[in-house]
Amino acid sequence: MPITVLDSYVESTERIQPNQANNYGNTHGGEVVRLMDELAAIAAMTVAGETCVTAHIGSVDFRTPIPVGHVAVLSAYVYETGSSSLEVRVDVESRDPREEETTQTTSACFTMVAVDEDGDPVDVPAVVPRTDRGERLVDAAPC
Repeated sequence: MPITVLDSYVESTERIQPNQANNYGNTHGGEVVRLMDELAAIAAMTVAGETCVTAHIGSVDFRTPIPVGHVAVLSAYVYETGSSSLEVRVDVESRDPREEETTQTTSACFTMVAVDEDGDPVDVPAVVPRTDRGERLVDAAPC
């Protein structure tokens, strides 16, 4: 049975602490990218069944900062695969944990590569949209 886009969909929530912030009280951009990279790898490994490493990060779009004390809500999914590569869309939203309203803060597309124990690329299965939601995610994915 093929792996679906929704099979790869993962989410993570991280409360932003002062040691993750700059002198303006907002999360360092590099910290946001680190969180995104980790979740991209998890989504990719879910599909590949192998260790996945970052080969490329497309344009990272920082829209709004994430203040200390807010939570970063990250989501990622594989929307396309090659022979050993996986294209992963990652989005980040911010919210005050005492409130429901979220703000889109950051997005990027990651190219991950599945590797074996020796670090050599290995084949990965294809992903298919299969559902309307899967189709919408694929259509929205390219950064």
